[in-house]
Amino acid sequence: MNTGLRTWRRVSAMSQATRLLALPLLLAAPAAYAQTAASPGSAADPEMQLDPMPDLGVDWPDMEQFDTVAPLQPDPADVVDMTQPPEEEAADPVEEETDQVTDFADSGEERRYSVQLNGIDQIADVQFDTRFKELSVLREGEGKPANLAQINRRIKEDSELLDRLLRAKGYYAARIRSSVSPPSPGGDRLGVRFDIVPGVRYLLSSIDLPGLSAAGERAPKLREAFAVHSGDPVDADAILAEQESLSVALLESGFPFAQVGEPEVRIDHEERKGDLDIVVTPGAYRTFGSIILNDEKLFSARHVARIARFDRNDPYMASDVEDLRSAIVATGLVSSVTLTPKDAGDGEHVDLAVDVHPAPLRTIAGELGYGTGEGYRAAVSWQHRNLFPPEGAVTLRGVLGTQEQTASFTYRRNNFRKRDHVLTGLFSVSNIRRDAYDARTITLSGALERQSNILFQKKWVWRVGTELIASDERDAFSGGSRRTFLIAAVPLSLTYDGSDDLLNPTSGFRLGGRLSPELSFQNRTFGYSRVQLDGSIYQPVGDRIVFAARARFGTILGSTVDQIAPSRRFYAGGGASVRGYGYQAIGPRDADNDPIGGKSLAEFSLESRVRFGNFGVVPFIDAGNISTSFLPRFRDLRIGAGLGVRYYSSFGPIRVDVGTPLNPQKGDPRIAVYVSLGQAF
Repeated sequence: MNTGLRTWRRVSAMSQATRLLALPLLLAAPAAYAQTAASPGSAADPEMQLDPMPDLGVDWPDMEQFDTVAPLQPDPADVVDMTQPPEEEAADPVEEETDQVTDFADSGEERRYSVQLNGIDQIADVQFDTRFKELSVLREGEGKPANLAQINRRIKEDSELLDRLLRAKGYYAARIRSSVSPPSPGGDRLGVRFDIVPGVRYLLSSIDLPGLSAAGERAPKLREAFAVHSGDPVDADAILAEQESLSVALLESGFPFAQVGEPEVRIDHEERKGDLDIVVTPGAYRTFGSIILNDEKLFSARHVARIARFDRNDPYMASDVEDLRSAIVATGLVSSVTLTPKDAGDGEHVDLAVDVHPAPLRTIAGELGYGTGEGYRAAVSWQHRNLFPPEGAVTLRGVLGTQEQTASFTYRRNNFRKRDHVLTGLFSVSNIRRDAYDARTITLSGALERQSNILFQKKWVWRVGTELIASDERDAFSGGSRRTFLIAAVPLSLTYDGSDDLLNPTSGFRLGGRLSPELSFQNRTFGYSRVQLDGSIYQPVGDRIVFAARARFGTILGSTVDQIAPSRRFYAGGGASVRGYGYQAIGPRDADNDPIGGKSLAEFSLESRVRFGNFGVVPFIDAGNISTSFLPRFRDLRIGAGLGVRYYSSFGPIRVDVGTPLNPQKGDPRIAVYVSLGQAF
């Protein structure tokens, strides 16, 4: 009978045309020292619903020829042919004519049936049950009428399947008996039953990895990566998993061209043991050499080397190569990238050939929106992501809205001189009319920062920037006239992110601080500093519920509220602040009931995120206040509560929150709605 790890497809005439693709079958050995096993093939696709069933055996003799309890007598003359394709396999040795029992006469009537497995409660784990459910033709047809002939054919197939599944776990002497019984009193279904005696589980008596010694002084550590030992069961899944672990260990230890052969198991039925051999070819030890780029229109090989996490002469590690591939994809400049190790020919180094295919570099985007307290808003932008190679992007953006009109030019260079460092420059002209103030502003700013993104979430994120601002503003303190402010600022920020996800955290915490020393000229020059602290924590409760809490404190050191430009004060209220209230609506107000902002800020949020598949609900309560004093007044907290809905898309949760103020001020809305991407915090 043909053996070895193989891809197969089973076709059922009574059901789907294809039950499962790429499933290796486990077969048993007919004689002592005659079993051969197979390679694990490529790594399993993470999208596969079912792990492939491994193959570490050969044909099994007729079950009627021996007692499953007594030792089996080997036949050394029986040699297995491993060259035949799966379609040419002989029938499985389980004999249905003797092992199958029918307790009633066949009338040809079609009936529904139920399936029951007995005798394997201690063996059938989740993996076993899942495989049987996915591959069983009886399970597939359960609930559908079938005549006895059809049921018998399905029983035969499932008997063979059960035998393979048991052998995959090391039970080579299993006995499987099947029966079909009439419906129970008051029932309408036939009973299909399998009574299984697994027998003794075979163990490994020896494990040999010939060729591994060629790895030299690294061989003992590599041997530890293969965690199957003598005395362990002949478990095909465990053997193939450790074969993969050994392959990964070689690729992570400086052996870019290593090969791990197919497992070969020789079964001794008399001793109920097996000897395992896996031929290992480590190849030569290598360190990283040069990076060779097929096309340098997007960026140079020097730039690729800059963003790699390894240097020349570092030991070759496949994980470093995969990390570099992800970093190149994260630039957004390529549609595909392939990295291939190439022997440099000097006996020491391995070069890395990088084959990239450019992605579209220009983007035109637009958005329309409405926000409570912000009114209608439309924005359009044009971006070229590599106008100034490497990774020098330019964005032109315009905003036209009820309360805002803005035109801006942004320059952004990713991976500036170092991996994950971003250099940005901004020039913008805006006219903003809020309830709190009216400002016509020209801004020139720049920053160097270490950013986090979805592919590479950082623990530590920082930003160092500078701003020059000229703003003509009007607010309650100006008496209806306009004041011109010239402001120079050096904003600094540092954040620690200990959460498990950037857009949808379910555990951990975040803590961040911002400091912005500023000089302001308005009739006279004076200085002050804006300070803000943010913290959030996420605690899972079971599989579906996450409790999340957030706190924010801010203060302005120096000067008085009336001297500080209205656009530089603290405000609270809105979708990213205290939900239920309008944008910037919380805090002290003027005679026209418009907010004036303040010198200090306090905000708190608590919500419960309950998820049901791709959807979820989030009850929340927020509180916050703005004060004109140095410290916020907690007795004046404004509280909002509400309910949110989440749709968990592949790129992050889409949130819709509806809130209401519990202790509103005059003019506050009864209901406020907020829509955005990502959680509120």
